[in-house]
Amino acid sequence: MIQVCLNGPRGAGDGAVVPLSPEAMAESAAAAVAAGATDIHVHPKTSCGQDSLSPRVLAPVLEAIRARVSVPVGVTTGAWAEPDAAARVERIRSWSALPVLPDHASVNWHEPGAEEVAAALMERGVGVEAGIWPGTDGAARFAASPLGPRVLRVLAEVTDRSAATAEESARALLAELGSAFGRPVLLHGEDAGAWPVLRLAGRLRLATRIGLEDTLVLPDGERAASNAQLVAEGLVQYGWAQRSS
Repeated sequence: MIQVCLNGPRGAGDGAVVPLSPEAMAESAAAAVAAGATDIHVHPKTSCGQDSLSPRVLAPVLEAIRARVSVPVGVTTGAWAEPDAAARVERIRSWSALPVLPDHASVNWHEPGAEEVAAALMERGVGVEAGIWPGTDGAARFAASPLGPRVLRVLAEVTDRSAATAEESARALLAELGSAFGRPVLLHGEDAGAWPVLRLAGRLRLATRIGLEDTLVLPDGERAASNAQLVAEGLVQYGWAQRSS
């Protein structure tokens, strides 16, 4: 599986290629799926460009993307979108009013309230991607969690942004995760570490992701023109496709 991460916490300052409106997200998602993406991760945003868990913000994003693609669509529940843990849980409970729910949502397991957020998602039939970051207690908390066997997948999120050391950091994180309750693992990196970690995922035959959330550039350092371009190159780097002439 190759997931496309459409925008992340990036904003207008990161360039016009980053999709911020529901229509731009849907167009970018459709192009990325046409390029080979099989899953979508998106950060719905307010008109001011802030990540949000509000159903009023999620609804138009999910409806616009679902009108264009048929692959699973997931959203963030990052604490930066709703810093108060109890309020974050209430936001997710309010998703019951949504005309359409996301297929899955990422939960950073080191964040306060992660278990409660994950439980609220599962109660609504939304799959949980358990985000495990190095240098946090996320892996230990996940290993002790009764919800661990029920998550959709584990996101091994390599935050080492160095091209020289990201692969080593990724291997250390995977070792820390161990069996991860036997759940599927999606391995990905960030910025200069994105491409080395994606190539490692290819060698290990793990699911991975790429997109403008993780990196704004291609492996050669050239600025990426779109999420679709990153996905197409990601398939080549992973070993799933050959570069077209």
